Amino acid sequence: MDFVETLRLSGRAIRAHKLRSALTVLGILIGIAAVVTFVTFGASLQADVVGQISETSANNVYLVAAEDDEGFAGAGRPVFTESDLDTFAGVEGVERVVPRGILSVAAISHRDDTIARTRATATTPDAFASSTFVAGESFELGSEEVVLNRRAAQSFETNASVGDTVTLTLGGGRTRNLTVVGIIDGSAGEVPFGAFGSQARVFVPTNPLYNTVVESPSAGAPQRVYPQVTVVADPAETGAVRERVEEVFPETDAAQLVPDGFELLAQTSGDLADQVEEIVSQLTRFVTGIAVIALIVGAVGIANIMLVSVTERTREIGIMKAVGARNREVMGLFLTEAVLLGVIGAALGVPVGVLGGWAATQYAEISLTLAPGWFAIAVVVGVVVGAVAGLYPAWRAARVDPIEALRYE
Repeated sequence: MDFVETLRLSGRAIRAHKLRSALTVLGILIGIAAVVTFVTFGASLQADVVGQISETSANNVYLVAAEDDEGFAGAGRPVFTESDLDTFAGVEGVERVVPRGILSVAAISHRDDTIARTRATATTPDAFASSTFVAGESFELGSEEVVLNRRAAQSFETNASVGDTVTLTLGGGRTRNLTVVGIIDGSAGEVPFGAFGSQARVFVPTNPLYNTVVESPSAGAPQRVYPQVTVVADPAETGAVRERVEEVFPETDAAQLVPDGFELLAQTSGDLADQVEEIVSQLTRFVTGIAVIALIVGAVGIANIMLVSVTERTREIGIMKAVGARNREVMGLFLTEAVLLGVIGAALGVPVGVLGGWAATQYAEISLTLAPGWFAIAVVVGVVVGAVAGLYPAWRAARVDPIEALRYE
């Protein structure tokens, strides 16, 4: 038999058992679709996260106190004092220093609408030096003003606009009425890991709203203390500035205030992008590995249906051999049938997986990024799964004794 005839007979066998073949294809389809969905979502998440980190100024150096071995993921302890800000500002190549504090907020109200909030970002006007304002401008230190990002402004039933008043409910039920003076696109002055533009962000001036203080070891007086500082460097000296800042760490209050088990870190946007890219890649590989289990189930389904098919077609195999079919031709017939099932499952699984990936990105509110290389791999995997699953049934069919097969009822 030539290949075309083998393909025709395999297709006829599949059509003869439509329901059984459809269920087998469904197993492969689910496995391939699951892999493509997870890979597509992983690629989209990685592109979104890395893209947003890259959109931040490449000359930013982020300073935090983080738990050992946790990196920026374990950051959050306030250790940088006002004296430290002056120290960092005096480092060669530093253009400005932007502190960032966390202000606990129970809720924020606009007109008759109130939304729950857990925190606002306390910072200085320098945080908005490279930000794009949709409307308005930065607040001033010492003022009762607030800057919102676009997502926060749109969180209310009636969008907040420049000139509107919003009410922050702080700890103990205290409230502060603040005037919206600016709306920005994205976030400002924050470590990229916690500052993705898709999140609602509220920015307030450190003076008078941020009151987290500590006794400064160098000044001997109470000073505001911050969990994160962004050092904006001369673009031509970003790497050198990071090294210089690390060199002055021992001279800072932060070096004395940092608790046991924590360390002071200084990293650029590029460093953070590499880290988050690796984290997302590892997560994608892990969940994709789980999805491969569905492919294994599909392979078992193909093996099962082919074994059943060999048993049901024993007499047909005997007739084929009686008229001159060789063992390799019989084996090729059943192997082709198994591969066809795998190819059909893969061909249908890829678009279903892309649709699943699109749905996942819509739910997560991120842009869809396709991974076409994985689509080709998915089709190849479908073919390989079909071939591997069909090997034993095809070998068994080729081993059927033609005389015994003709007697089979």
